[in-house]
Amino acid sequence: MWVYEKKLEYPANVCKPDVKMAKFLIAQYGGPDGELAAALRYLNQRYTMPTGQSIATLTDIGTEELAHLEIIATLVYKLLKGVPVEELKRHGLGEHYTEHDRALFYSDTTGMPWTATYIQAKGDPIADLHEDMAAEEKARSTYEHLINLTDDPCVKDTLRFLREREIVHFQRFGETLDLVQEELERKKFY
Repeated sequence: MWVYEKKLEYPANVCKPDVKMAKFLIAQYGGPDGELAAALRYLNQRYTMPTGQSIATLTDIGTEELAHLEIIATLVYKLLKGVPVEELKRHGLGEHYTEHDRALFYSDTTGMPWTATYIQAKGDPIADLHEDMAAEEKARSTYEHLINLTDDPCVKDTLRFLREREIVHFQRFGETLDLVQEELERKKFY
């Protein structure tokens, strides 16, 4: 099992409330390229990986994505803390407030609920690892967009950390893909 330290993987600090940025960050909470989709994708795909190393990689990265989900949730919560309802309405979160108050809900920035159609599990380790590498690149790109949308140095710092972890995950999946391809080649008997 895991050892859970009651602290975030990386500090999630904000310098000031910012409703717009909170709304944008929801993309990484419940959007198609967000942390929930990544975590569930990897933790599901690990069962059809052919080697102990590939299973371990998907397990490790999948659980780290859950930690990233926690960071995003903390950022959104802090960005909305103490913001008057009128300001939530003014920035397009009135509908969200109606249904959830300031509680987080797995949706994208438009309010569309998270769906399992955001993830894929083909059962083919090569196809799945390519899917995972693409997912990490899309998440990296989204973090770059989010960094460009804020002037809060505290939020930027946390987003830079998350972007860098996406790059590391992409690299680990690439290494795993090479090892899995070697393993599958060894097993061919033509």
